Amino acid sequence: MFDRIERADLNELHFRHDEASGLRAIIAIHNTRLGPALGGCRFIAYQSDDDAIDDVIRLARGMSYKAAIANVPQGGGKAVILKPMQAFDRQELFQAFGSFIHDLGGRYITAVDSGSLITDMDEVARNTPYVSGTSKDGLDPSPVTALGVYAGIVAAVKHQLQRDSVNGLRIAIQGVGNVGYALAALLHRDGARLIVSDADARRVQRCIDEFAADTVAVDEIYDVDCDLFAPCGLGGVINADTIPRLRCNIVAGAANNQLSDDVQGEVLHNKGILYAPDYVINAGGLIQVSLGYLKKPASEINQRTLALGSTLSDLFARSHADNSPPEQIANRVAEALLFD
Repeated sequence: MFDRIERADLNELHFRHDEASGLRAIIAIHNTRLGPALGGCRFIAYQSDDDAIDDVIRLARGMSYKAAIANVPQGGGKAVILKPMQAFDRQELFQAFGSFIHDLGGRYITAVDSGSLITDMDEVARNTPYVSGTSKDGLDPSPVTALGVYAGIVAAVKHQLQRDSVNGLRIAIQGVGNVGYALAALLHRDGARLIVSDADARRVQRCIDEFAADTVAVDEIYDVDCDLFAPCGLGGVINADTIPRLRCNIVAGAANNQLSDDVQGEVLHNKGILYAPDYVINAGGLIQVSLGYLKKPASEINQRTLALGSTLSDLFARSHADNSPPEQIANRVAEALLFD
């Protein structure tokens, strides 16, 4: 266990089993140099305890890097609740999770993540103030995440294509759920020609009706001849199988963990395809959760989110100067803030 903690440069790893509610939860606090750890709570069924531990450590580390590069006053953390196999009272379980958080004295702030709901955060808030994104907060991270991705796309287009606008560009969007749809709306507004794919036919039809988007089958999106490919669904989609199929100059989207491994970033770089590091370009949601927790106005949240475009422009310029993949430059910047 300590080997895992040391390999990830993790500060703290906490476990809680509450027999009355059935709660089995883990909280990982990766780094608090820049402030208390902030990160969502996953509520899913894991195959094993080891899988849950690996997941929470990996995600907490990623949140530290994202918070550092986004310049928010928090560090990185994450929580996972192992979904009970037996019947349970959801309200009671999340109230117990709130007590778990409160016992950490403010070193970890939670929020919604995969499998958890805003109503779950309401239950957490019964027992601790260290939670962001309750019904009372009224925060919806999807539009803000899309705004940051849009700003990053504009920066990527400026760097790679020497164009000041997305007007007339062919942009392929993989996944048009909450964030992907909001991004499509922004791109359509500014004249981009959209090609979309999604496993949900209703989402695709909405883009056809509202944006006159072209569509392709889910697995054909990689083969689209386009200026920019925007992964906005599942992670790991940029891999050894898909990269040879890409017919674009830029990869920039909202999905987390787009690269299947670090090697793929180097492959993209060597092929001359500009990659916008996912944890930078999609940091708008984190900015909203962070600044929303601090009761900052929407105008400041949007301004800080749009500034992700400038952050990416700087990363792209350094990548070009050093002949290094942009994600390696981003990692160096984040690590300097976290560890130097």
